[in-house]
Amino acid sequence: MGWYRKELKQSIEKLIAKWQPQIGVRVNDFGVKKMKTRWGSCNIIAKRIWLNLALVKLAEPFLEYVIVHEMVHLLERRHNVRFKGFMDRFIPEWRTLKKELDLFGL
Repeated sequence: MGWYRKELKQSIEKLIAKWQPQIGVRVNDFGVKKMKTRWGSCNIIAKRIWLNLALVKLAEPFLEYVIVHEMVHLLERRHNVRFKGFMDRFIPEWRTLKKELDLFGL
């Protein structure tokens, strides 16, 4: 396993542990892979999240935002008003982080 992947996985593990009790969900598994079009994805049935290896190059607030975003999908599948309400509660500055993250492009 590469050094970057190992470091990213350690950061992800800590952030998932931090956010599980706050969000009230349980992530059964997570992984890191190269992704061409997304920063993360969530399988709500398996309660598994995947995160883009490219996140290792970015500041931790972006990683935390993507992790929380994917974990909130365990509460709400779609990007609807309910989803945005959860995001507002957990990471009030998520819209700014999303805009900045979008500037990096994939």
